[in-house]
Amino acid sequence: MTAAATVVAEAGWQARRTAVLLAAAQAIVGSAAPIAISLGALAGQYLLGPDKSLATAPVTGFNLGVALGALPAAAIIRGLGHRGGFMTGTIVTALGGLVATLALYQASFWLFALGLLVIGVGGAFVQQFRFAAADNATAEFKARAISFVLAGGIVTAVLGPQIVIYTRELLAPVMFAGSFASILLLAAAGAIILSFLHTSRRTSSATEAAGGDARPLAEIATQPRFVAALFCAVGSYALMSFVMTGAPLAMVGCGLSTDDATLGISWHVMAMFGPSFFTGSLIHRLGAERIVAIGLVLLIGCAVVALSGLALWQFWTALILLGLGWNFSFIGATAMVAASYRPSEKGKVQGFHDFALFGSVAFASLMSGAIYNAWGWTMLNWVVFPVVVLCFLALGALKLQGLRGAN
Repeated sequence: MTAAATVVAEAGWQARRTAVLLAAAQAIVGSAAPIAISLGALAGQYLLGPDKSLATAPVTGFNLGVALGALPAAAIIRGLGHRGGFMTGTIVTALGGLVATLALYQASFWLFALGLLVIGVGGAFVQQFRFAAADNATAEFKARAISFVLAGGIVTAVLGPQIVIYTRELLAPVMFAGSFASILLLAAAGAIILSFLHTSRRTSSATEAAGGDARPLAEIATQPRFVAALFCAVGSYALMSFVMTGAPLAMVGCGLSTDDATLGISWHVMAMFGPSFFTGSLIHRLGAERIVAIGLVLLIGCAVVALSGLALWQFWTALILLGLGWNFSFIGATAMVAASYRPSEKGKVQGFHDFALFGSVAFASLMSGAIYNAWGWTMLNWVVFPVVVLCFLALGALKLQGLRGAN
């Protein structure tokens, strides 16, 4: 084997090793998200008085935390490297779990919302896992690296809801406190896994230097491909959060049990991450734009099933289609974003992307509670159609621009 071939093989092995570690960390630390999402609104109802219109505010706090943490997380990771930056994120996640637990003991709704916001800030570091995997991969392996890391969410889909089921009464009579206390243990386990990452600060600097001068953010963010990708990422993720946040409230409101609602979220999260084993290969074969389009069609399917009735199987089927639609749309859009910037531009572009993305997701989760209380589960699902149409228009405009460029 030649020296060049040895270098290439070593780089490929390192990229896969990094993806495996990040997938494992995604599985463990990422389990804080389904805990926060499945219990945030229910615990909010538990803490509130007669007016339940703000029940989803804690889930909004979580999503807002991801948005507010996006730029600082990117800066910290850039300064400390992947290992130091991501381990810092686990400390933030543990702090959020502690605050949420104390808030439940004090029966303080707004302190609980603050705790979920801090968990969300920790989640902003978890969101950077997919970009870290892509940054350490070859061009051919980028989409697979992103989907491989997100495949760690399959464990999250099982682990998070099972933790909820077995710990929500662990610290009785304070409901749900045990579930949020368990986030401290998840963060500690994630920190141990992340400690095996190779520090990437020096390698990243060399790669960035080789990538050429960094363009202004405004120039990057106004590229048609980036605009379409961000639009589809925001649309699909916001819809997913919008419908998912209201689903546990709707299921319990229809007379189903808390366990039914929690298992529904489990099926949903499994559908979110399960296809990740092959989504990257499909993107490589069919192109990111087509995969995004398939995801948008699945989101429409979610709304159609949800509008067809209120039986348990309809709730669960809708949530599964919602997860599948998110997987294809979001991973496809992320691959489009990852192809739109140079290595020297990654920090600011990734931070800006996630700030815009999760700011929109936070707004969607807040509106979910308000719209559910005002108009019910049916209206939540009718909203899916106009947003999907706008995403298709963004993809169509990109396709039209590509045809004009070819001519």
